[in-house]
Amino acid sequence: MTQGTAVIATGRAGVTRMPRWLTSEHPFPWLAPLAAMLAVFGLYPLIYAFVLSFQQRNRIKRVDEFVGLKNWIQLVNDDRVWNALSVTLTYAFVAIVIELALGLLIALLLDQDRKGYGLMRALMTLPLVVPPAVTGMMFLLLEDGSFGWLSQNLYMTGLLSPEHPILATGSTALMGVLLADIWQWTPFMVLIMMAGLRSLPKEPYEAAAIDGANAFQTFRRLTLPMLSRVMAVAVLIRGVDLFRIFDYIYVMTSGGPGTATESLSAYAGRIFMTGNFPYAATLSLMTMIVVIIIANLFVRLFKVRF
Repeated sequence: MTQGTAVIATGRAGVTRMPRWLTSEHPFPWLAPLAAMLAVFGLYPLIYAFVLSFQQRNRIKRVDEFVGLKNWIQLVNDDRVWNALSVTLTYAFVAIVIELALGLLIALLLDQDRKGYGLMRALMTLPLVVPPAVTGMMFLLLEDGSFGWLSQNLYMTGLLSPEHPILATGSTALMGVLLADIWQWTPFMVLIMMAGLRSLPKEPYEAAAIDGANAFQTFRRLTLPMLSRVMAVAVLIRGVDLFRIFDYIYVMTSGGPGTATESLSAYAGRIFMTGNFPYAATLSLMTMIVVIIIANLFVRLFKVRF
C-alpha cells in the first residue's frame, strides 16, 4: 500500500501544474475574453478619439498633426454645437416624458391575467425588433407631405396645412422625428413598468382595499411611490440612449430643415462624412462628457441604486 502510494506521488510530481490563475477555479479565464472585448471595442476607441481630438488633418501632407486645444476651442465657439446640444436635450426630455407616461399607462392596462392579454404583451415587443433605420423610413413615408397617410389625416382635421409639411417645417420637424422614436421605444418602457408592477408586494393593496381607498388613491399613494425606483432606472437607461440619437434624424430629415433637428450625434456624423475626423472625435467626446455629467446628477438627485 505504501509502495503504491509512492508511485502515484511520483507520477503526480512529474506532472507540470498550471498556475492557479489559469485554472477554471480562478475567475480570470472566464473574465479574460470579456475584458479583451471591452479593451478592443471600448477602451481603445476611446483613447484613440481622445488623442485624435488634439490633432488636425493636413490635407496636403495627408498626415495628422498635433494642434493642442484647437479643436476644443473651435467646439466652444461653434454655434451649431450649442444648437445641436439644445436639440438633443429637447428631444431627450420630450421623448422620455411621453414614453414614460405612455409606458406606465399601457403597463397598467396590460397588467392582468385575463385571456388574450399575454398575446397583447407579446405583440407589444414587435416594434423593438425593427431596425431604427427601417422605422425612420416607415415614418418618412407616413409623414410625406404629398401622399403620407399621417399627413393627409392631419390636413383633413385642420391641425396642419399642405403648405407646411411636418418634416419640412422647422417648428414641427422635431416632433415628426419624435413620433418614430415614441412608436418604437414606448414598448421598452411598457416592459420595464410591467416588470416593476409584477414585483410589487400585494399586502399594501389588500390593506388599502380594506380601508376603502379608491383606484386613484391606491395608484397615487402606493403604486407610484413603490414604482419610483424602477421608473428612475428606466429613465436613466433610456436617457443615455437618447443622447446618441442618429438613425431617425439621418433617415428622415438629415438634420433639417436648416438645423432644426440636428442633434449632437447627427452633427458629429455630418462632420465625419466631410473627412474632418479630429473634430468629429471632439464632438463625440463632448457628447460623452455631457451624458456622464447628466447621468451622475440624475443618480444623485433621485438616489438611483442598482
